[in-house]
Amino acid sequence: MKFSCKTSELLQALQLVNRAIGGQQTLPILNNVLVEVEGKRCVISATDLELSIVTSFEANIENEGAITVPAKAILNFAQYNSDAEVLLETSGGNQLKCTSTHAKTLIAGESATEYPTITPIENEETFTIGAEPLLDALHMVTFASAKSTLRPVLSGVYLRAEKGNLIFVSTDSYRLSEYKVPLSTGKADLSCIIPAKVLEELKAVLGSKKGEESKKEKEEKKGKDHQTAATIEIALSNQQIELRTGRTRLLSRLIDGKFPDYQQIIPKEAKTKVTVPVRELLTVIRRMHYFAKEINNNITFHFSNGKMHMTTPQTQMGKDEATLEVSQSGKENKIALSSSYLLDFLNHMENEEVEIQITDSMHPAVCRLPGKEFLLHLIMPLRLQEE
Repeated sequence: MKFSCKTSELLQALQLVNRAIGGQQTLPILNNVLVEVEGKRCVISATDLELSIVTSFEANIENEGAITVPAKAILNFAQYNSDAEVLLETSGGNQLKCTSTHAKTLIAGESATEYPTITPIENEETFTIGAEPLLDALHMVTFASAKSTLRPVLSGVYLRAEKGNLIFVSTDSYRLSEYKVPLSTGKADLSCIIPAKVLEELKAVLGSKKGEESKKEKEEKKGKDHQTAATIEIALSNQQIELRTGRTRLLSRLIDGKFPDYQQIIPKEAKTKVTVPVRELLTVIRRMHYFAKEINNNITFHFSNGKMHMTTPQTQMGKDEATLEVSQSGKENKIALSSSYLLDFLNHMENEEVEIQITDSMHPAVCRLPGKEFLLHLIMPLRLQEE
């Protein structure tokens, strides 16, 4: 194997696939990346047996071939190389020689046949979705999934198609996020649970691509019409999902199991609705969290006459309270909510205002964007503290 390429393209590919390499691998070879060159392209892959990332770029190829090398070693070479181009070739069997104008590195690798096979999806069904709405959906949903795998279905994002929308849902049983994205190609039977980790990696991939595109737009698009927005192709089988964006593919197993029937816990009718400026509420909750975290992150909210009064329980450290002017409809009401979960949600908000809907102190609080039905965030109530 022998080929040359741009250092920047090699580095970008390595940084992408490196996201599939976990910190604690049971098989040492899973700390490696697979480098394959064929035709006019270099393909770089990595897998932890659950998530696989494959990407490619153009290269000048003298001899086709493949080798697997430690990800850290080749990433270190590409990251700290200031030369614009590099030459990579196998040497003395399973060694990779990396050469540029001012550098010469030899990396001990292994035969490509030793690397686990990344199997493509069979009997797939495919559909496409815009990269930007998908990124928005993932931003508002993945953080609410369970971090523990004790209940595997809660560590994923439930995806289903309904009435022309692709619906993303995640919950850790204490809070829930639902986000709807219009789907042009209707798929009535779509339903699966995708590991949240995979979608977090997709977020990172899309985020980096979005950054690159905005740079190019600033440089190239002055007075020109905006080109077709980037799309993501999603391929599904019974047990796997593949997400394709440009020259990059993410493959993962789906989570087996039934997602909870979450719609039954969404209150049908709110008795109190308040609209609050996000920035003001976020500032207050950040301050009050200092005291609230002493007792289960508890903050009591009292809604009355266009004011939202918030108090923390009395602790040895002290107590905090605050009042905000709000736009209120409905009756006077009271509920206790977790400052930690509120901060999580508000820190993901980009809107200026949020609408909070309350039934009573025993039912979940529902957060929405005023006038926009595509987002719903639900937070379970805490026990009201005695005053």
